[in-house]
Amino acid sequence: MRNPLLNLIKANSRRGSFRAEGNTIYIYDVIVGSELEAEWWGGIAPESFAKALAAIEGDAILRINSPGGDVFAARAMVQAMREHAGSITVHVDGYAASAASLLAAAGDRTVMAEGAFIMIHESWTLTVGNKADHGKTQTLLDQIDRSIAETYAARGRKSAEDFAAMMVEETWLGPAEAVEVGLADEVVTSGDTRAARAKWNVDAYRHAPAPPPQPAAPPPAAAAPDQNAAHRLRAHRLRLLHASA
Repeated sequence: MRNPLLNLIKANSRRGSFRAEGNTIYIYDVIVGSELEAEWWGGIAPESFAKALAAIEGDAILRINSPGGDVFAARAMVQAMREHAGSITVHVDGYAASAASLLAAAGDRTVMAEGAFIMIHESWTLTVGNKADHGKTQTLLDQIDRSIAETYAARGRKSAEDFAAMMVEETWLGPAEAVEVGLADEVVTSGDTRAARAKWNVDAYRHAPAPPPQPAAPPPAAAAPDQNAAHRLRAHRLRLLHASA
C-alpha cells in the first residue's frame, strides 16, 4: 500500500536539522506532526517551532530548506507566525516543498535564493476502510486542498481556482516564477543551493526536478618538488662519475 507522505518522511529520516540562533530560525528538516514523531523519525514538530519563535522578541527571520511533511503541523506553525509580534522575513534557501510552502507563503516578506524551489500540490493521506470511509476522506482532502489554495491566493497574484489547478499538476516554482505568481517577493543570487537541495530525497513527488549537479571538484594541486629526492639523484650521479673515473 503506497503512502507518499510516509515514504517522504522515511526517505529523509534524520537528514535535516532545526535550530534557532539569535532572531533566526532554521527549518532545514521535514515537518512532522508531533514531538513523538520527531523523536522517532527526526524532523521538526510545531511545538518546538512555536517555542523557538516565541523566544524571539521583535522581528524574526525564518530560513527554509524542507522537502515538506505534515500539512496540519505546518498549519500550526503558520498560526504561530501569525501571532508573532514582529515581522517575519522568510528565506527559501533550497526547497520549500509541499507543507513547507505554507510557511513560505506566511512570511511578511519572502526571499528566494537563485536555484531554490517552492512546490505546491494536492494533499496526501492514507485511508483504510469501506467506501463510506474513503468517501469521507475524499471530502476531507477536498476541504484541505481548497483551504491551501485560498491561502496561496491571499498571498499571491492568482485566484484560488488558478492555484488549485497548479496544485493538481504538482507545480515546482523557481524564484522568478514564484515572484510572478506572488508567493515570493525577491530573488537573491548569493549562495549556492545545490548542496541544500541535494540533501533531500524527493522521489515521492511526481515532477521533482533532477538532482542538482554538484560543484566540480577543484583540480588536484601540483605536487611540491621533493628536494630530498633531487639531492639523492645528484649524489647518485656523483658516485657514478667517481666510479667511472
